[in-house]
This record gives sequence, structure tokens and C-alpha cells, in this order.
Amino acid sequence: MEPEQIKKIRLLLVDDETQFRSTLAKRLKKRGFAALQAGSGQECLAILSDQPMDIVVMDVKMPGMTGIDTLHRIREKYIETEIILLTGHAATQDGVEGIKSGAFDYLTKPVELSHLLSKIIQAYEKIIAARQSREAAAYKAHIEQQMIATERLAALGTLAAGVAHEINNPLAIIYESAGYLGALLQNEELADMPHKAVFEKALRNIESGVKRARTITHQLLGNVRKSEAILAEVDVAELIKEVILLIQKEAQDKEIVVKLQTDDDLKPIWADPNHIRQVLINLLNNAIHATLEGGAITFEVKAAADDMFITVSDTGMGIPKENLEKIFEPFFSTKAPGEGTGLGLFVTKEIVEKLGGHIRVDSRVGQGARFVVQLPSGSKLKDQGV
Repeated sequence: MEPEQIKKIRLLLVDDETQFRSTLAKRLKKRGFAALQAGSGQECLAILSDQPMDIVVMDVKMPGMTGIDTLHRIREKYIETEIILLTGHAATQDGVEGIKSGAFDYLTKPVELSHLLSKIIQAYEKIIAARQSREAAAYKAHIEQQMIATERLAALGTLAAGVAHEINNPLAIIYESAGYLGALLQNEELADMPHKAVFEKALRNIESGVKRARTITHQLLGNVRKSEAILAEVDVAELIKEVILLIQKEAQDKEIVVKLQTDDDLKPIWADPNHIRQVLINLLNNAIHATLEGGAITFEVKAAADDMFITVSDTGMGIPKENLEKIFEPFFSTKAPGEGTGLGLFVTKEIVEKLGGHIRVDSRVGQGARFVVQLPSGSKLKDQGV
């Protein structure tokens, strides 16, 4: 083993005989091994709780907590740590018992240094091999999951094209009918019609809803055939207010307060307003779903240098650590079956990155979640030709 690899080995010597332990540590140091020392099982466990160790070389016969007792405790909490036991010639049975309990091997005292060095290197090589095996298994699982997701996305793309086409047809009929009714309301004989203003407002809402539905179907098709972004000056604060009004009923039903905090001198950014709106809708919907009744959601918008930062914080249930890396994957969802597709955050990340930005999440279980969207303010986006 190369000297640089030897320096990386985190080694702990555990023995109640101070002289033996110190002498062994000095001899190991001459061979390039830097070893910490502990005089008891309790001290060994205290060191392990403070910093991880690769290999523990430990005497079996120690007063109080024996080496075997300490071995059991180490195996319970530190499964990656390998233990080499030291026994007397008359206590080899303890060494055998230790191997049965999970020790890597045992050596008898007095210890031959070359033999001990060989065992330490073998134990470390076992650790490295196990680590590489776990990484390979994790990578394989990740690739398999990505392949499944790709196949499902391909199927979804085919479905999306058909659904979008079928939806656009009735949308056209609705839009034309609303326009026809709007034209009728302009006739002189209907000038004094009761509640005329209410009908006109309702028709405007219908037309606005149809336009938004068309935008959604176009975005749905955009995931199948990538469309160019339509750039314009976007007042992000006003866009957030619009989105809050759009989804306020869902928030009100759960008595959730949605707040907006912005810099006073906030300037518009150069971006695609439809894409930004979709990001905001997805994040707000996600936050409302995660937040319990009576909670709060806060939008915060700040500008820094050439970037704008949009933060969406909630007082919800939070995201478990093991899910933080998965939430942006397609079809990953913690919602009950039928309540979500698992595509909201995936699409959000795709849109943000297409706009030249980044998205990240911070969360702890029981303390809510915080999504931060970083977007270029304009000049960088123009340079990228988005």
C-alpha cells in the first residue's frame, strides 16, 4: 500500500496497558500510521462518537468493559469500522468468539508488528472494497431508475401530445362562445340588462381561463417538442401577486396565510413570463399541499448583482433528508395515489435551468421547507440566446 493511502487510515489503539499501547503507537508511527489511543472500552466509544475510525485494534482483557463488550457496542453503531482483537496466548478462545461477533481478525500478544501491519492493511482494503461495492450498487440503482423514468416520460410525451390536441378543440369552442356572448351584451337592447357588469366580468374570466389553459397545453407539448422561450420584461412581484390570487381559494380553504416580501427598488427581469408563472404556481401548490391548516407561506424576492432570488418558504411538514435528492426526479411523489403526478418539481427544475437559473431546497422534518430559485436578471439570459 502506498504511503499516501496509509496516511488516510483512521486507526485507534485500545488497551489498558499504557506502556504497551504507547510503544505500539510509536512503532506504527514509524511505518506511517497515525494512531489515536484509548485506555478503556468507554474511552474508545467516546472517541468513536466524536470522530469516525476505520480500524480499531483492541485488547480483549480490559477491566470494566471488556474488548468483547466494546466490540458488540461498536458493531451496533459503527458498522463500517473494522476491529482487530489482541489476546493472550491462553485466551485465543476470546479471539474466536470475537470473530463470531463481527471482528475482522485476532492476534495474540506479544504482537509481531509485521503481522499487525498486514492485518490493518487487509482490514482497510476490505473497507474500501465494501464502500466501492455500495457505490456501484447505488449507481446501478440510480441508472435503472433513470431508465424507468425516461421510458415513462417518453410514454407521457406521446400521451401529452394527444391530450393537448383533444383539449385545445373544446377550448376553442368555449373561447368562441364567450366572445359571441360578449358581442351580444354590447347590443343596445341589452344596455339595461340586470347584472350586466357581473356577466361581462364572468365572460372576461372565462376568456382569461381559456388563454391560461391554452398556455398550459402548449407547455405540455413543449415537454415533447422543445419550444423557444418568449422573452419580455417581467415584474416578478406583480407576477407573484397574480399567482397568489389565482390559487388563493386553495390557501383560504386551509386558512393558510400567503405573504410577499420584496426589495423596495426591485427591477423587472428579462425572462419568459409564462415559464416564470408556471414555476411560481408549481412551488405555491407544493407549499400549500405541505402546509397544515393555519400555517403560512412566504414569497421573498431579492436582487443581487446580475441575479434575482425568489424564495418560497412554508411552515409545513418538511422533507425527510433521504428525499431531498429525489424530489426533483420525475414521478417522485410523497402524495397519496391520485393526488399528484410527481412531475411538478421536475418540470419546475427543467424550466428554471432552461432560463439559465438554478433551484435548491433546504428543509428539516417538522420545520417546513425553503425553495430558492436563482434567475439571471436579463443580460446573461440574452447572451445565452434563451
